[in-house]
Amino acid sequence: MEEKHFLSQEKHDALTAELADLKTRKRREIAEKLEYAKSLGDLSENSEYQEARESQAAIEERISTIETVLKSAEIVADRGGDTIDIGSTVTLRKANSSGTQTYKLVGSEEADIADGKISNHSPLGEALLGKKTGDTVRYLTPNGEASCTIVKVT
Repeated sequence: MEEKHFLSQEKHDALTAELADLKTRKRREIAEKLEYAKSLGDLSENSEYQEARESQAAIEERISTIETVLKSAEIVADRGGDTIDIGSTVTLRKANSSGTQTYKLVGSEEADIADGKISNHSPLGEALLGKKTGDTVRYLTPNGEASCTIVKVT
């Protein structure tokens, strides 16, 4: 069974645009590089040809990945309410800390911890799903178990 990919509308649009660019402009560029490299002669020792083939394989793999994601995508909107779900913004206070951190729970395709977006498949993301303001959650990190209290859900 195919895994569902949860995407915001913005990420869906960005992936759709990237796919169109890869299928048109990038494929054409690689085809031109391959033709040029072939014109140089002996392909077995032609580093430009090998590099172009590797680029072609990388582009085709990315196209396949994006098509799979888009085919199984479910668009999620920003969620409000009391219960945490994908699309919720959550403010947390880690144990033994007075400061708070705010994260948005997103699908794995758009997770970016530097931008405050955590995946629903991450240990913290999985622990947060279904919880409410005031709940304390425990989750495993590479350094052992950690816990935090949910201060606010928006």
